Amino acid sequence: MQRGIKKLWAPWRMAYISKLGGKDEGCIFCTKPKQQTDKENLILHRGRTAFVIMNLYPYSNGHCMVIPYKHTSDLTELTDEETLELMQLVKLTIKVFKKVFNPEGFNTGFNLGRAGGAGISQHIHFHVLPRWVGDTNFMPVLAETRVISEHIADTYDKLKKAFDEETKA
Repeated sequence: MQRGIKKLWAPWRMAYISKLGGKDEGCIFCTKPKQQTDKENLILHRGRTAFVIMNLYPYSNGHCMVIPYKHTSDLTELTDEETLELMQLVKLTIKVFKKVFNPEGFNTGFNLGRAGGAGISQHIHFHVLPRWVGDTNFMPVLAETRVISEHIADTYDKLKKAFDEETKA
């Protein structure tokens, strides 16, 4: 049995940590859905006015976002149709999480504006995170590290299958 320091494996974070590329590619919430590489871009579901995408830098396993196609930072600029579909996709995401992960709770919501904690403040996005009793620990506080229990590609495959099953009817 190996003792001592344990390794955390999260290779997808290297681009974020090292800021590889360094060029401004525009709003990722506008460019990603225009591409036809959903798996590479972690897009799980496309609706008429909004889509569901996994967070490449998740706070917890399965962290998803529901995002309108319209580029806006102002919630009041969304039409009623866009607002309705946004919330319908939040409900669908929660239904999929219940099916795939059986979480004990959820964190959901918007961070509006930089002062409100938005990492990408120029484009509204609704966070949906599955949660379990005891899923928080000392790592973020003491080691400034989050532990994600499953490789993001494996999580994508599970969630994508469930989204497809739920929406094919």
